Amino acid sequence: MRYLTLFILSLILWLLLTFKATLPNLIVGVVVSLITSLIFGKYYIRNVYKFLEPQRYFWLFVYFFVFLWACLKANIDVAYRVLHPAMPIKPGIVKVRTELKSDFARALLANSITMTPGTISVDIIGDDLYIHWIFVHSEDPEVYTSLILGQFEKYIKKIVE
Repeated sequence: MRYLTLFILSLILWLLLTFKATLPNLIVGVVVSLITSLIFGKYYIRNVYKFLEPQRYFWLFVYFFVFLWACLKANIDVAYRVLHPAMPIKPGIVKVRTELKSDFARALLANSITMTPGTISVDIIGDDLYIHWIFVHSEDPEVYTSLILGQFEKYIKKIVE
């Protein structure tokens, strides 16, 4: 089952990357996906049945819009800081603790934070993420954890774990 899941995911990724539905492209996609799933199938996708739960796709859809909204707000904030004559920045590295347990979920959270302007994930050590933040709003760990993680952690938990 894990090989079939990896094959389907690889084929979908191939079709999204090439964005062509021609017969030669489909044949190449099937061959590449088959080779990929045969070589790497035993290493990836431990719990295949998570992919079959439709509520995870619903939360992924919701997360997409939550992420877009957070990026829009962060872009406006960074643009304000760059264009302001006094350039009001207060950079720093903060340590936030996540409740996510899987490595994939933590990596997804770290990448979501990095793709949001004004923050960059520096390191993940255990349950802690070290984030470089363009404007550290508070010295209180609970406050800046909720500001940085926002809704990301809640939705990633519903999608992945």
